[in-house]
Amino acid sequence: MWIHIFVFFATFFFMEFMAWFSHKYIMHGFLWVLHADHHKKDHDSWFERNDAFFLIYAVISVGFFLLWQYDILSIGLAIGLGIFVYGATYFLVHDIFIHQRFKMFRNANNRYARAVRRAHKMHHKHLGKDQGECFGMLIVPFKYFKK
Repeated sequence: MWIHIFVFFATFFFMEFMAWFSHKYIMHGFLWVLHADHHKKDHDSWFERNDAFFLIYAVISVGFFLLWQYDILSIGLAIGLGIFVYGATYFLVHDIFIHQRFKMFRNANNRYARAVRRAHKMHHKHLGKDQGECFGMLIVPFKYFKK
């Protein structure tokens, strides 16, 4: 039981690294074609090609659920849930809180919320795939906590 709780939290926190890594080297790398419309709107749709990354991680999460379901990997449920909960958190912070795809959490104005917004604004300052910064989501460099 305790190992599953540990694995769940370890997976959740590891996903912040994976988000940073995949954002910096994959989304701003060879899959820029999917991510570019997130930086520069070239469409009128509510959906973005960038949303495909959500599906990629959802498939990976479901894969771990299936490994657990078929008794192939006993910690598969914990890993799958860790990925799922990180994805839900990412959606809440990135799509709802920062980009306001749904008009919620507009009045959140604590120190951490302001730092997350500042860091993400600096990331979106660059419209191209090069010269970006702040590729993570939940862990924000200390300099963005300053006024």
